[in-house]
Amino acid sequence: MINSICRLIERHFLLLAMALSAAAYIEPTLFTWLKPHIALCLGIIMFGMGLTLEVKDFASAIRNYKAVGLGVALQYAVMPILAVTLSSLLGLPQEAVIGMVVVGACPGGTASNVIAHLAKANVALSVTMTLISTCLSPILTPAIIYLVLNQQIEIPFLPMVESVFWIVVFPLVDGLVFRKLFRKKIDPIIHIFPSLSILVIALLIACIIGLNHDMLATFPVLVFVAVVLHNLGGLAAGYWGGRITGLSHQDSLTLAIEVGMQNSGLGVALATKYFGAASALPGALFSLWHNISGVYLANRNRKVSDK
Repeated sequence: MINSICRLIERHFLLLAMALSAAAYIEPTLFTWLKPHIALCLGIIMFGMGLTLEVKDFASAIRNYKAVGLGVALQYAVMPILAVTLSSLLGLPQEAVIGMVVVGACPGGTASNVIAHLAKANVALSVTMTLISTCLSPILTPAIIYLVLNQQIEIPFLPMVESVFWIVVFPLVDGLVFRKLFRKKIDPIIHIFPSLSILVIALLIACIIGLNHDMLATFPVLVFVAVVLHNLGGLAAGYWGGRITGLSHQDSLTLAIEVGMQNSGLGVALATKYFGAASALPGALFSLWHNISGVYLANRNRKVSDK
């Protein structure tokens, strides 16, 4: 019975995410209560990922410095360039241009690790790239924003690293250790955790939609188009950048997810603090869209992998 439910959830998690998102738009309060618990939810997912991984996976990811370096380079080169190019081509207003650039200059987000897990990509590689891009962000993100917008901002290093540690590293390591200590008890139920991750990420997407209900009601079409193209361009650049340089499909898919999915929450916070609420709009839209496109990509790759 449980196995059948898990298979059903995994097979239809895009439909599940869309259904919960529609419910969140109609009645936001059904899901907005999750806001204070978003970090905890991500931690639960990362713990589940840790249970499915082994230390050797991370040793392999660290040795694969070519993929890590390429992913981080694409993250900080392609996304800002795409932001400026798309803003110019679409003739976005100045506030939206600023928001696009800020999002483009941000590191990878923890949601990318979740999507990599659901897509059966290289989770260890995804986590490694997230950690490195986040550690570089207090230097590179302000530098890129200053170079493009001629505006100085400050990102505190320790809070950024601490946040990633508690949300990503700590629960992931806990999962690794827990499985090593209790492998015989964990292995028979390990198949439950992907389904649990799907449920949690679907709830988080619904929460984000509920929190941004008023903004979505106005639906700024042009900015939304720019955000969609920005995300899809990052996904394409990550995947084909990997394939052209000789990486496997799995590692190239991981690069696609890592490059295309930004830490949009950081983008919203920076835009609001330094440029005003109007400039936070692209980041808010990116938060919604990159989760939806990520779920679709994960769903598609899982179906191909299962054939």
